[in-house]
Amino acid sequence: MRFLCILLVLVSFHKTLAQPSVLNQADSLYANGNFSKAITVYKTHDTPPDVYDKIAKAYVAIGNYDLAIDNYEASIKSNPQNALIKYQYAKLLSRAKKFDKAAILFNDLVYEDYKNPNYHYELGVVLEKLGDSTAMNRFRSAYDLDQTHQKAIFKVAKHFLIKRKHELSHKYIDKGLESYQNNLELISLKAQNYYYQDDFKNARTWFETLVSLGESSEFIHEKLSQIHAEFSDYKLAIEQLKLVLKYNPIDSNALFLIGTYYESLQDYAKAETYIKQALLLKDVPLDYEYQKLGVVLNRQEKYKDAIAAFNKSLKENPKNVSSEFYILLSKDKYYEDIDTKIKLYENFRNQHSDTFYAQFADRRISELKKEKFLKAED
Repeated sequence: MRFLCILLVLVSFHKTLAQPSVLNQADSLYANGNFSKAITVYKTHDTPPDVYDKIAKAYVAIGNYDLAIDNYEASIKSNPQNALIKYQYAKLLSRAKKFDKAAILFNDLVYEDYKNPNYHYELGVVLEKLGDSTAMNRFRSAYDLDQTHQKAIFKVAKHFLIKRKHELSHKYIDKGLESYQNNLELISLKAQNYYYQDDFKNARTWFETLVSLGESSEFIHEKLSQIHAEFSDYKLAIEQLKLVLKYNPIDSNALFLIGTYYESLQDYAKAETYIKQALLLKDVPLDYEYQKLGVVLNRQEKYKDAIAAFNKSLKENPKNVSSEFYILLSKDKYYEDIDTKIKLYENFRNQHSDTFYAQFADRRISELKKEKFLKAED
């Protein structure tokens, strides 16, 4: 009998020693990323309520949200006062797009500990997903409780940017940058604020700061290009648009703008190349674009090609009188016979006498007649 008692004590003692080794083994597997094996070992624990939350986290790690939710719910039933488990469970519900249930849980957490800024922030995120306008109140509460809370600051600053309340947006951004000067999201908001205020000098500085910190996106390069163009820095504008094309090689608007910037730099050959590429891609009325191509071709004295481009412009929009006038100017350069030129201008003037182009036609008719007279004198 005495031997039996000793044996029972030893078995009990052995089990007591064995349980920590189960936890240590499972925790080690989890820490090293072997999540499925960790789950298997956790499930051998003699006291399941002690490991439900650990199993849940392991399921989250392998992307099985349904089983993670089941284990979190079991853990909360066993540990109803454990705020950390509730918080982790609520975040999982939000991640799994179960926003209604997440909102209820985060509301409970806010009620239990109103001074926890992250409870307010996470509740705000969920309310935002639900389209609840009170989400901003939660973000501002998070900021009031912690004025270094970068995520809350971003939400509030972005809200004021959208509302075009730029000074308020700047105020929150500046506060955030005090504690984290390289916050890319806040720097981006700073740049956008200045851009929408038409303060292109400061906008350029902040967009270039983003680039210097390694950021690159179609949006950033497009905006920087527009800003450089505002200062007539067309070479820089072209550089940025070429970066836009790396993201979207068939961006017809970017190609067309590059062409216009090369025109401004008087590099008409490159302007022609890019405008032609843009025209091949566009699927909208192209009267303006063909007109621009015609102008570029004229600059290169390719008058026959220019006439063809202007005719395409007119075909796209028969009411585009300016294209018709450009055809006339091109023919003036292309044709040699003065009488033919005079006749062309007279026909145009008669057809469009109610436009300001008629004045130019009258002036050119006078010049041509004078030129004809002088040649006759010779």
